[in-house]
Amino acid sequence: MAARKTMGWFASGEPWIWLNAAAVGISISAVIGLLLLIGIQGLSHFWPADVEEVKLQGPTDATTLLGEWVGSESIPAQQSREANPSVELPGEELTVSRRLLKTGNRREAPPDFRWINAHDIVSTHTPVDAIAIERMEWGNLYGRLISVTIDQGEPVTGDAAVAALIAGIERVGELRDSVSELEHGAIQAVNKGLERIRLERRAHALAGTTDPQDEARLQRLETELQAQYIDAESELRAAQASLRRDSAQIRLSDGRSVDLNLADAVRAWFPNQMTLFGKLGHYASSLLIFLTEAPREANTEGGIFPAIFGTVMMVLLMSVLVTPFGVVAAVYLREYARQGAFVRLIRIAVNNLAGVPSIVYGVFGLGFFVYFVGGSIDQLFFPEALPAPTFGTPGLLWASLTLALLTVPVVIVSTEEGLTRIPRAVREGSLALGATKAETLFRIVLPMASPSILTGMILAIARAAGEVAPLMLVGVVKLAPALPLDGEFPFVHLDRKFMHLGFHIYDVGFQSPNVEAARPLVYATSLLLVTIILGLNLTAIMLRGRLEARYRSLEG
Repeated sequence: MAARKTMGWFASGEPWIWLNAAAVGISISAVIGLLLLIGIQGLSHFWPADVEEVKLQGPTDATTLLGEWVGSESIPAQQSREANPSVELPGEELTVSRRLLKTGNRREAPPDFRWINAHDIVSTHTPVDAIAIERMEWGNLYGRLISVTIDQGEPVTGDAAVAALIAGIERVGELRDSVSELEHGAIQAVNKGLERIRLERRAHALAGTTDPQDEARLQRLETELQAQYIDAESELRAAQASLRRDSAQIRLSDGRSVDLNLADAVRAWFPNQMTLFGKLGHYASSLLIFLTEAPREANTEGGIFPAIFGTVMMVLLMSVLVTPFGVVAAVYLREYARQGAFVRLIRIAVNNLAGVPSIVYGVFGLGFFVYFVGGSIDQLFFPEALPAPTFGTPGLLWASLTLALLTVPVVIVSTEEGLTRIPRAVREGSLALGATKAETLFRIVLPMASPSILTGMILAIARAAGEVAPLMLVGVVKLAPALPLDGEFPFVHLDRKFMHLGFHIYDVGFQSPNVEAARPLVYATSLLLVTIILGLNLTAIMLRGRLEARYRSLEG
C-alpha cells in the first residue's frame, strides 16, 4: 500500500515540482551570495578606515608600522615556520592567525601590503595626528604632518600646517586642471592642425597637383599655428613651474622624514579624527572619483569613467547595428521565405552561430573588418595618411560590428519566435479589411511581436556588455588616450580605440603589478558591470510586460 502511494506520488509529478523549486532557490541564493561577496569586497575599499600604529617584536629589535587593516586569515603553523625560521611560535598550534596591513609608502618603504602574524604584534593604537595622503602615483602615503611650504616660502607648522596643506592641494588641483586643458586643448589643437597641413600637402603630392597659391596658404597657416604653439607652450611651462612650488614634509612610522611635492597629491585626510558623517562624505567622494575620473597607476588607482563610457557607447552602437539586421532576417524567414529544406538549413546555421566561441568572431572581425574593409577604406579615402592606418586598425566601429555579428542570432531567434506566436487569423483579418501585406506587417505584426524583439535586443546587449575575448582583437585597449566622443568634428570618432569594463577587470586582475592594491578594484568594477547588465535585463522585463499587456487583447 505504501509502495503504491509512493508510486502515485511520483506519477503525479509533484517531486519534480519540488526539485525545480529547490533548483531555482539554490540558483537565486548563489546569485545573491555572489553579488553580496562582490559588493562587500568592492565597496568596502572606499571606506576611510582608521590608521593604526602597530608595534611588532623582532629577532633583534622592535618595529613600528603605520597603516590600515584590510584583511585576515589563518595559515598552517608549519608554513609560518618555513617563512620565518628565526621566529618561535607560541605553543604547538596547528594554525597561525595573521592580518594584512596596508602600510602604503610604496616608494619610501616597500612593500605597501604586509602580512603580520598575530603573535608578533606587541601593541596597537590609533594616533590622532596620523595623516593619509592619496597620491597621483605610488599609492597612499601614511605618516604625520611636520610642515607645509607654500610657493617656496617659509615652512608652516602646527595647526596652521593642516589648513595650508588642504589649501595647497586644492590650488595644485586647479593648476593640474589648467595644465591638462592646455595639453588637451590648445596644444593638441595646434598639433592636429599641423597634421592636417601635412596630410593636405601629401595629398597634393600624390595627386601631382602642386599649386603655388595653395602652398602659400598652407605656409601661412603653418606659421600661425607654430606661433600659437610657442605661446601655448610658454603658458604650459609657466603652469608646470607653478605646480611644483608647494611641498609638505611628512614623518614616516620609522622616524624618517620625506618631502612630498603637493603636485603629486590628490587629497589628504586625518582618518582617526573623522566623525561618522565625515567618513560618509569621504566615502561618497571616493565613489564619485571612482565613477567619474580616469584610471592612474597601471589602472590600480583613480577611476573607471573611460571604461564605463566606452562600454555604454559600444553597446549602443552595436544595438543600432544588430537590431535592424536581426529583425529583417527574422521577418524574411517567417513571413516571406518559402518554408522548405533551404530555410530549415538557414535556421540550423543561425542556431549554430549562437554557439560559436566568441574569440572566433574576434579573429573574423580582425581579418575581415579591420584588415580588409578598414584597409580598403584607407586606400580609397585616406591615402595621404598611409602607411599610418586610419580605419585599417582596431577601433570602436569594428568592435561594434563584430559584437553585432556575435549577437545577431539571438535577435533573429527571439524575433522569429515572437512572429510565430501571432495568430494567423490576425494577418488574415487585416488583409480582408483591405490592408496590404506591408501594412499588415508594419502596423499589426511587428507591433505585436515587439516584446520578443525587445527581449532579443536586450539579451544581445547583456551578452555584448560582458564579452572580452573578441574585443581584445578589434579595438579595446588598456588605456585610451581620448574618448570616442568629444567636441571636435565629427564629434563621434568611430576609428578610435576605447576602454571596456570587462577588459578593465581582466587587466587589473591579471596584469597588475600590485595584486593586493588591485583586488578591491576588481570586485568594485565587477559589481558595476553586473549592475549594468542586471539593469538592462530588468528594463527588458518591464518593457516587455507592458507591451505584452498592450497587445494581449489583439492576440485573443
